[in-house]
Amino acid sequence: MLGLLCAWAGIDSAGGADHPVRIVALGDSLTAGLGLPVNDSFPAKLQAALRAKGIAVEVANAGASGDTASRGLARLDWSVPEGTDAVIVELGANDMLLGIDPKLTRNALTEIVHRLRARHIPVLLAGMRAAPNLGAQYGREFESIYSDLGSEDGVLIYPFFLDGVAAQSNLNQRDGVHPTAEGIDHIVAGILPKVEELIIRTRQIKP
Repeated sequence: MLGLLCAWAGIDSAGGADHPVRIVALGDSLTAGLGLPVNDSFPAKLQAALRAKGIAVEVANAGASGDTASRGLARLDWSVPEGTDAVIVELGANDMLLGIDPKLTRNALTEIVHRLRARHIPVLLAGMRAAPNLGAQYGREFESIYSDLGSEDGVLIYPFFLDGVAAQSNLNQRDGVHPTAEGIDHIVAGILPKVEELIIRTRQIKP
């Protein structure tokens, strides 16, 4: 309990550290904020929510519309520059929509996670669910990617990035896929505790 209290004290005093916690949000159009003003994107709203809690943080938007997990892997090194303290990985939705073999998605996400961990960068992996029309077997194989990676030591998992937002017409744009600004607010509220835990881990690794 004492260790946890000290860790939270480290978050509360983050503004007094040498630099803000630098988080990179590596993802696809859901991260990039397709169809939204820049200030309504997930990274921008997450940064605002954390700062409102007194946490000194910079959240970089490394979302690229249309990216699959493999494309995210291909640009990993330049998307996550030196000095990055933590990474939120939100990839796989386009793999699922394109019906890509889950083995390829698994290999790419596993490599992303392992390469970041080799750089001593804590990772929060945001999961995705498969559309029912892809079949039960595909759904099991796809969704197990995230739960399996989340079971690895040192990897945080947020099971479903669109939790409470998917299929809610009032929280999505006309395409029914990309969240509105209000939808992003719901996503940020849901994932925020996990991001705070991610920040605690950065302070433990890089005091």
